[in-house]
Amino acid sequence: MRRRAIVPARINIIGEHTDYSGGLSLPFAANYQLTLEANKRISGYSGDDTVIELWKAAGGWPADIIVNSSIPIGKGLSSSAALCVAVVLCSQGNQDLLTVAKEAQRIEHQVLGTPCGLLDQLAILYAKKGHASLIDFSDFSIKWVPIPQNWLFKLVDSDIKRNLSSTDYRVDNFLLNNHVIGENSRVLESIKSSPEELGELLNETHSSLISIGVSLPEIDKQIESLRMIDGVLGARMMGGGFGGMILVLVDGSDVLPNSPILCSSKPAILEEISSFN
Repeated sequence: MRRRAIVPARINIIGEHTDYSGGLSLPFAANYQLTLEANKRISGYSGDDTVIELWKAAGGWPADIIVNSSIPIGKGLSSSAALCVAVVLCSQGNQDLLTVAKEAQRIEHQVLGTPCGLLDQLAILYAKKGHASLIDFSDFSIKWVPIPQNWLFKLVDSDIKRNLSSTDYRVDNFLLNNHVIGENSRVLESIKSSPEELGELLNETHSSLISIGVSLPEIDKQIESLRMIDGVLGARMMGGGFGGMILVLVDGSDVLPNSPILCSSKPAILEEISSFN
């Protein structure tokens, strides 16, 4: 048996730290990808030690496991979730997508020690090219929202790398509740917003992330500088916090010329590969 999983990265437009509180998010899958290929063997395993540990946790069969990825690690683009989704798909085969997402979350908790919600897994499994996914984490329902052509997103690396398993994400419950209420409102407002309105919503989201203590002064300064650039409509830290990428909304591709416009991607896929290929 030989299987290959191809899994995209996740870009979250708006709706941070809401997935574990039954809130809303608006992510899309992006054109970075991780590929995991598993070739069955008689006994034993070969590959990266952490990948093998994840593979075993998912009940994987003896295999040679090869992983290649263009998803930056520790940058808030769901590199860990992409790997865990790929492991579950290849080890267990096609099944209900919510089951895949929850199993990927389980092995990430167990092996990597990351206290993640289900945003990343659902975003990359239910993605639809050209669309963002409006995810309601109270019931895991998903609606696809076309991404307007004038919503132009770029990423700027803060150069602050984070380790999710060693980061303390404990947030005061009152502050978190206020954040989720406000963030849910911003998600709903964003769906029909103009680029200028969306930029303001992104700025508000970052201010809210500061209020719950998951940003850093170094990132805040970078974001303030980015907002001063002509053509930048809004900017915020993306991902769990404490480092990683800054999501920037621009009014043209010539703004921040060293950074490409983000393109939406198809969802994760599993391929059954003939042994004769």
